[in-house]
Amino acid sequence: MFNGFYGVLYRELNVFRKKAKKQLMAASLSPLLFLIVFGLSLGRDVTVNGIPYITFLIPGLITMASLNQSYSIAQEINISRFYFHVFDEYLIAPVSCIQIVLGEVMYGMFKGLIATVLIFVYALIFHVTLTLTPLFFVSILIHTFLFSSLAVAIAMLIRDHGDQSTVNTFVITPMVFLCGTFFPVEKLPPFFTSIIYMLPLTYSTKVIRASLTGSQVDNLYLLIMFMFAVCFFFLATWAVRKVEA
Repeated sequence: MFNGFYGVLYRELNVFRKKAKKQLMAASLSPLLFLIVFGLSLGRDVTVNGIPYITFLIPGLITMASLNQSYSIAQEINISRFYFHVFDEYLIAPVSCIQIVLGEVMYGMFKGLIATVLIFVYALIFHVTLTLTPLFFVSILIHTFLFSSLAVAIAMLIRDHGDQSTVNTFVITPMVFLCGTFFPVEKLPPFFTSIIYMLPLTYSTKVIRASLTGSQVDNLYLLIMFMFAVCFFFLATWAVRKVEA
């Protein structure tokens, strides 16, 4: 029943295995630079919402790094789709679209969770104390599922690499910097705040940060994350069916 799902996931993991060192280096460098520039410069001398800034920053880096890695499968799908025609083989095989999407999404989650582990390693190195709770594991799984599903949907809907670059420039990059990764969104003017609360990363950042710092988690935010994840998954499935047609 799930042979298609296992096949897609196996293929992606096998490709990842061959370039794992480069992938790990790419996933670890950017968060480390942000941690050095912002974490060490402000460090524990500045507090945000009653906690040291470096403790505030680490959960934001977790959401940023896991988003980037989960969403990065969009580019890999584009390459396999436009140049190697791997998706053509998926689509002509007796495999359902849902299994194809699930395989790709699970691969994106795998990459996002690896990035999460790397940030926890940095937290240990910089002696940042975080509280692991069951809610954190739930929220990080929803978060990586959400952006992996978005990656599959975008990869299926765009027509070329130029469109992919446009989405990255006008959607993904602004989300990374404006949705509470480096500072509380409440510090922005009300106009920008209203826009930012329309973006899924805002809720991921708030829930994941609260679950790691011992703050009160708003269950409504977790529900909104789940709703985004479901919507993006069905969008990805519809987009694959559209390509198949």
